[in-house]
Parts: sequence; C-alpha cells; structure tokens
Amino acid sequence: MPRFATTSAGLIARCAKIDLLILDVDGVLTDGSITYTDAGAEIKAFHVRDGSGLKLWTRLGKKAGIITGRRSPIVDRRAAELDIAAVIQGAENKHAALTQMLQSLSVAADRVCAMGDDLPDMPVLRACGLAVAVADACDEAKENADYVTIASGGRGAVREVIELILRAQGRWQEIVARYRDV
Repeated sequence: MPRFATTSAGLIARCAKIDLLILDVDGVLTDGSITYTDAGAEIKAFHVRDGSGLKLWTRLGKKAGIITGRRSPIVDRRAAELDIAAVIQGAENKHAALTQMLQSLSVAADRVCAMGDDLPDMPVLRACGLAVAVADACDEAKENADYVTIASGGRGAVREVIELILRAQGRWQEIVARYRDV
C-alpha cells in the first residue's frame, strides 16, 4: 500500500465527495520545465502513471479538467489522449476559468479537487472542496492546500491524488481487482 502524506478523517471526508479533478499543467502534469527545440517547438514531458490514473478516473465516470495560464498545442493533444474535454488554456484569471468550467460541467465547487503548484493556482485551490499542492509547490500553495503530495509535479503526483480519492471512496480495490482477476 502506498504511503500518503496524511489520511486524517477530515481529508477522507473531503475525498469522499470528489467527482471532478481540475489540474494545472506546468508544475502539476509536468515537472514545470518548458523546453524549446532550435526550430521553436515546445517540449513537455508527462508521467505515464498520471495518464493511466486519469484514464482510470474517467472510466469510472469521473470528470477531469485542465486550467492553465499558458497556451500550448501539446496540452490539447495530451488532454485528447486522456479523454479530458474540459480544457481552458491562457487563463489569466484562473478563478474566473474555474467558475466557467463548473457551470459548463454542472458541478458544485465542494465536489472538486484542484491541484496546483504556484501563486496563480491559489484562487482555484481556495474555492474547491479539496485543495492539493504538489510536493515541490511554492510555500504559499502548500499553505492553502488540504493535502500536499509526496510526489513532485510531473512525477506521479496526479496518480497519487487519484488513488487517494478513490481509496477514500472505496473504489480503488475495484480497479485493482479488474487487473488482478483477468
């Protein structure tokens, strides 16, 4: 069984309500590095277990969304691979983007887990039912989080949170059984 930073009764209760996972990209889905080729193409690296976790999440009927301050075609590609339809890029005001996304998905804020790593993510973290900062987030994001991951951004933090939530909801063993009992 993986170790989690904390599994208090309050955290478990927050996790039990979550139906929507909202993610930042740079620093959460990636390690925060932005690499350019000589030809000007942007390169981002995504962790495969974050992706498999998101696929498991959506196959359970859960929703996922991305709110990011930057714009990149790579984000659209990764979102499409993971069946994430709710994507807002270039969000100068992430709280306004969150409000827009919650309205379009008909989800209440207390049923949302938001993951972030930096100051622009704080309004989203503070507005959701479960606020998560990745291990290498800035101190202010960590101070505004209900949970700080053990894994760093782009290194399995999203998978860690998905597993934490699904365990709290009693759904993780159902997933494990599907693979064990094949």
